[in-house]
Amino acid sequence: MSQVKIKEICNVLEEWAPLKYQEGYDNSGLIVGDPEMEVKGALLSLDCTEDVIQEAIDNGINMVIAHHPIVFSGLKKFNGKNYVERTVIKAIKHDVAIYAIHTNLDNMPHGVNLKIGEKLGLTNLTILAPKSEEENIGSGMIGEFREEMSAEEFLGHVKMNLETGAIRYTNFLKDSVKTVAFCGGSGSFLLEEGKKQKADVFLSSDFKYHQFFDAENDITIVDIGHFEAEQFTKELIYKEVSEKFPKFALHFSGINTNPVNYY
Repeated sequence: MSQVKIKEICNVLEEWAPLKYQEGYDNSGLIVGDPEMEVKGALLSLDCTEDVIQEAIDNGINMVIAHHPIVFSGLKKFNGKNYVERTVIKAIKHDVAIYAIHTNLDNMPHGVNLKIGEKLGLTNLTILAPKSEEENIGSGMIGEFREEMSAEEFLGHVKMNLETGAIRYTNFLKDSVKTVAFCGGSGSFLLEEGKKQKADVFLSSDFKYHQFFDAENDITIVDIGHFEAEQFTKELIYKEVSEKFPKFALHFSGINTNPVNYY
């Protein structure tokens, strides 16, 4: 096939999840790399770490597409004093491009949250907190099961289908679960919206101890872990890029980048 350049991969990703929809604190897009460089293959990962870059190097791959940006704020020095600097230095040394597709994909109706809803088998999925009335774009989603589940069945269903190592949750307010509001990644800011829309459960991650009290006996908080809530994003990216470039070499990273272990 004809050569594929980095900018062509970027164009596909940015048509699918435009950069203008990323949050103000975010740093999605091409972080490292020459847009004109030929791509020999892309490695898909939730996070871009030193090990992931090394994996790309070892396999002759010169692009990493990650959900989380390795750089959020400006780097003033490149001394290798932390994992961010070391990852960027290694990528530059070995001509490995790094692309991040983060909150712009979170905010898409076909993005991270749709994948969670599909994994859970929810129906009637809609955006939980739309950015505007005109566009079907925004944070989180809400949906419902075709049939109610008991609280115990629900927890088992989540653990199996979202492949969680542990679940933290508040008391269930009733015996069954029908409507679930949820958000991939850190979604505590959407808790009140989940209450407003009368969800039985709000599922997300990164709740602090005192935030669990905010359930206020109005909703059940279910925290499944940040990595667990977004680990299937790689599948989304694979599907989109492979449809546009069916002969392009795409690989799932074999590195588990989750920094949290469970005992």
